[in-house]
Amino acid sequence: MNLPELEKKLLKAARSQPPADSVPYAFEQRVMARLRAEPRMDALAFWGRMLWRAAVPCLAMVVVMFVLSHLGGQPSDNLADDFEQTLFAGISQAIESW
Repeated sequence: MNLPELEKKLLKAARSQPPADSVPYAFEQRVMARLRAEPRMDALAFWGRMLWRAAVPCLAMVVVMFVLSHLGGQPSDNLADDFEQTLFAGISQAIESW
């Protein structure tokens, strides 16, 4: 099937037919304007893409913590406690001041 030749035949057949009176004014321009318009953002796809982007730093953090706990020479309990204190430092300060 030769697509350019088929396209020419279809355009020639379409142009040979006069436009119908029932077609609204500027219908073609409105249709083409909608086709050229930017597609609407899919919120669910955007949310999923952002979650996948957040997964990479989380996995990197897990790898770093694993390496530090097992190869760093410190006992793993110490590192876990230090990490927990660092992570919840802001929350604990807010609770104490309240």
